[in-house]
Amino acid sequence: MTPQEYVEQVLSLVERIPEGRVMSYGAVADALAERSGRNSSRLIGAIMARHGGGVPWHRVVTSAGRMPPGHEQEARQRLLSEGVPLKGEHVDMALASWQPA
Repeated sequence: MTPQEYVEQVLSLVERIPEGRVMSYGAVADALAERSGRNSSRLIGAIMARHGGGVPWHRVVTSAGRMPPGHEQEARQRLLSEGVPLKGEHVDMALASWQPA
């Protein structure tokens, strides 16, 4: 898989995250690892930072439920409007996490 194909796979997966649910950067990497041979949450973060504006970027958070750095307020508003459960300033990962079938 070429780097561009991997970017496309990441964005395609993020587009499939249902409203009201989230995935962590690591979960996105894990979901694509078998097909791509890559497994890096940091790479997912870099891809989202560079290419994620056209997909529901706010649905990708850290494994601890922290929202995308520098976009916390907007992400929080978007997630709340979708009904994502929060614990304080973090997403409640036990209730909100989603995995592709």
